[in-house]
Amino acid sequence: MNALVGERLSIITSKAQTTRHRIFGILTSEDFQLVYSDTPGIIDPQYTLQESMMNFVMESLRDADVILWVVELGEKFDGTEILDRIQKSGIPVILVVNKIDLGKGSQVEDKLNYWKETVNVQDIIGVSALEKTNVDPLFDLILKYTPVHPPYFPKDQLTDKPERFFAAEIVREKIFLNYKKEVPYSCEVVVTEFKEDEKIIRLRAEIYVERKSQKGIIIGKGGAALKKVGIEARKDMEEFFQKQVHLETFVKVEDDWRKKNKQLQKFGYKN
Repeated sequence: MNALVGERLSIITSKAQTTRHRIFGILTSEDFQLVYSDTPGIIDPQYTLQESMMNFVMESLRDADVILWVVELGEKFDGTEILDRIQKSGIPVILVVNKIDLGKGSQVEDKLNYWKETVNVQDIIGVSALEKTNVDPLFDLILKYTPVHPPYFPKDQLTDKPERFFAAEIVREKIFLNYKKEVPYSCEVVVTEFKEDEKIIRLRAEIYVERKSQKGIIIGKGGAALKKVGIEARKDMEEFFQKQVHLETFVKVEDDWRKKNKQLQKFGYKN
C-alpha cells in the first residue's frame, strides 16, 4: 500500500504479523479516488488478538471492490479457508507477487507460471514495492477493475487514522526491529499524550507488555534498549510529521493482554 499511495502509512518489518489493524490509504486525483485497505496477513488465529485481526480481514473482504492478494516470491499456495473464500467471493482478484527484485535466473517467471497454474484469479503480476518495479502497471490493473462511484472521502484526506495512531505504530515498528522472538508480539503501544504547536509535537507513549520479565528486556541495561527505540522512533516521527518531536516512553505490564477482550477493546481491536 505504501508504494501505491506514495506515503509510508503501514509499518514494515521482516517479521510476520507486523500489521494488526485495518488502515486506509486514500489516493485522490481529478479523475478518481482509490481507497486502499491494508490488513493483517491471513493466519489461523491462536488467541483473541489474532481473532480480532482476522475480523479486520473479513471486514475488508466485505467492503472490497477489488482484492489485491499479495504474496512474496518464495511463497506457495497453502489452501487456507479464507484464501479459498477470496477466490470464490465474486470480487475481482489481482494476485501480486512481491519482491521480484530478489529473483535469480528464471525464478520470477517460474513463480508467476506456478501461480497461474495453481489459482483462479483475474490477473497475476510481479512487483517490487522496494524498487517500485511494476507499480504503475499494477495501478492500471486496479483502475481496470474499480467501479465508478462518488468519492467516499474529502480530496485532501490521506487516511482514516489519527496522528496518534501513526505515532504509536512507529514506536511499535522500532520494537519489532530491535527485539527478538516473542517480545515484539507481546507489546502494544498507546500514545496517551499528543500536544502540538507550530514548532514541536510533544508525545507520551506507553508500551504494554505481558510479563514483568519482558519489561526488563524492553528497557534494557541502564535503559539503553528503550533509549535506542525512542531515538529511532523520534527520527521517523519527525520525518512523518515534518516537525520537531519530543518523545517520552514508558513501559507497563498488563498480564496476558492479548487474550483479554477488555484490554483489546481499550487498545482499539474490538468494535
